[in-house]
Amino acid sequence: MSTGSAHGARTIVGMSGGVDSSVAALRLLRDGEPIAGLFMQNWADDGSGDCRSEDDRRDAVAVSGRLGIPIHFRDFSGEYWKGVFEHFLAEYAAGRTPNPDVLCNREIKFKHFLDAAHALGSDFIATGHYARVEHADGGHRLLRAVDRSKDQSYFLHQLGQAQLAATRFPLGDLIKTDVRQMARDAGLPTAAKKDSTGICFIGERDFREFLGRYLPARTGEMRTPAGHVIGEHPGVFFFTLGQREGLNIGGVRGFEPAPWYVVGKDVARNVLYVDQGIDSPWLQSRALWTEAAHWVAGSPPARRFTCTAQTRYRQADEACQVEVGDDGTLKVEFSRSQRAVTPGQSLVLYDGDACLGGAVITATDAALEQRLKASA
Repeated sequence: MSTGSAHGARTIVGMSGGVDSSVAALRLLRDGEPIAGLFMQNWADDGSGDCRSEDDRRDAVAVSGRLGIPIHFRDFSGEYWKGVFEHFLAEYAAGRTPNPDVLCNREIKFKHFLDAAHALGSDFIATGHYARVEHADGGHRLLRAVDRSKDQSYFLHQLGQAQLAATRFPLGDLIKTDVRQMARDAGLPTAAKKDSTGICFIGERDFREFLGRYLPARTGEMRTPAGHVIGEHPGVFFFTLGQREGLNIGGVRGFEPAPWYVVGKDVARNVLYVDQGIDSPWLQSRALWTEAAHWVAGSPPARRFTCTAQTRYRQADEACQVEVGDDGTLKVEFSRSQRAVTPGQSLVLYDGDACLGGAVITATDAALEQRLKASA
């Protein structure tokens, strides 16, 4: 189903119903770019009443009407289930903490959406992501956004040359406050709309309740690394390294009245390991290993090189040395200890503002992780 025609629209804008995609469309239109919008439904209504898809769809239609552009609709929920959600569940079941937003970008927004735009006869897609693309010397570089507090290149590191060649990020040189002001000045109905938070398809709902629908949880022991049992957990799947919330540990005899943090998970034995102190030594690591890496340029800059890295979104740059294995996997050694590096999350590498690529973390040299592996 579509309203209007894509004929003459050189760029299709992914209209999410938020302020960022609204202003992305506005900027392109003001630059004289022939555009149309496209609203993607990526998550089927699960009957919980928490899905905001219909509200977002109405807002996307309202913005497109205000801008005077046609809008198209595509249902990618089946592709999302197979390409993103099944992997998400498998990772949690294995005790890892996945990053579905990275997969959503690679599998849905810059694959199926891009294919849909080409099928509509358009050459480019545009989104409201905060990132930049630089075209130079026959290649395309993914750069951080000017607004570092909103930069989303971390979630886009799986993009390649063909995708970047066909992608526009109209917000890359703006700061968020200016984006909202532009929306207000243009009278866009999304100007004051709250930013979406949480995992891309779950949104703002009870994560534990949601995950429990798909992964039956078993209660088990919470132990210190020394083996002291200090409580019971509702399911190891629900926790990630460094987490403080949801442990519900009160005063424990023989221990200081200080906060407790997750420092390890033993899925096979159904044990959650906790320790006191935000900088617990059990959360520290200096080296990590990854799955085969993806390189934005198509290949790594060298077999061994130094750069900076992030092991989580919005983390400060950390200096490291990267070694690329024959199978494409990475060994990365940091200049200083890192806190709560988590298998399943993404390691993303940078050279200044340029995103080089990244990979999924498989293991670290954290002491408890190594001990649990040795006893497996």
